[in-house]
Amino acid sequence: MEFIYDLGLFSAKALVLVIAILAVVIGVFASASKGKAEKGQLSLTNISDNLQALKGELNEQLLSKKAYKAYEKTQKQQQKEVEKAAEKSPQSRLFVVDFKAGIDAAEVANLREEISAILSVAEKGDSVLVKVESGGGVVHGYGLAASQLDRIRQADIELIVAIDKVAASGGYMMACVANKILSAPFAIVGSIGVVAQLPNFNKLLKKHDIDYEQHTAGDFKRTLTLFGENTDEGREKFQQEIEQTHELFKTFVSNYRPQLDIDKVATGEHWFGQQALTLNLVDELTTSDDYLLTQAQLQPVFKVEYKTKKTLADRIAGNASIAISQTLSQLVSRWQNKG
Repeated sequence: MEFIYDLGLFSAKALVLVIAILAVVIGVFASASKGKAEKGQLSLTNISDNLQALKGELNEQLLSKKAYKAYEKTQKQQQKEVEKAAEKSPQSRLFVVDFKAGIDAAEVANLREEISAILSVAEKGDSVLVKVESGGGVVHGYGLAASQLDRIRQADIELIVAIDKVAASGGYMMACVANKILSAPFAIVGSIGVVAQLPNFNKLLKKHDIDYEQHTAGDFKRTLTLFGENTDEGREKFQQEIEQTHELFKTFVSNYRPQLDIDKVATGEHWFGQQALTLNLVDELTTSDDYLLTQAQLQPVFKVEYKTKKTLADRIAGNASIAISQTLSQLVSRWQNKG
């Protein structure tokens, strides 16, 4: 009986939280509709300085006091020499961007801001490293993301893409734009293909005597439907559209990587980095970490990141979700201990 009481108490608490969240969200959206939307913020992190500082901290712990003083003196002298050389001939710079996206590629909005910022200051000799992590998604979303990367190439700035985990389908559509593609040995690469699937509930509706009407103007305004009865003609047209999209995908990849045997790799299959190198899908086996460590010794490396501020509603909803999860965990734990 006590468990039932606790469960009821939890339900009541959860209901109050949900009602409170809804009230706040409605209020926030009402206020937001009257004012301007919150903007994001661009941040710049000097990776070279961070790595140098980390190296100094480690040496301070590992070296004797005398050896560490000698190390500091050497570092200061080298820094002066670098600064003098930069005054005579400005150094090239490497800008780093992270792109980790889901099916809808909504993160392209931040990518656009980051690339626009870089292009506003980038000069001849600079380069951009984009760390792509995505299994792909909607064609229009990743098509736009690939076009954002192409802006870098069009500006005559070297573009490098690093694949540490996965760049498949739409992810590879982005990666192939690069002048150079880096891949970890077991990263997933490729999947140059198109897939589309949807359920159909027409038989279920008929079983329960539910009519469904769909009116269109144009023979192929809608090819397949969720609730109506699909036709062979509609299926054939849908397949044609998939094939056309696949051909566009293949042409796109071939334009940027003519060294590929496109018919061999555009089967929808994916490969690990080691295999992808043999197939010319990538150019070098290495991780983004190793590449950045090397480059930081040769030129200044900066990470560019555009972050969108979370709204009040987002923060409250997140906190409420945590509170409900914690309450449920405590309840289950109490019940298990009593059992």
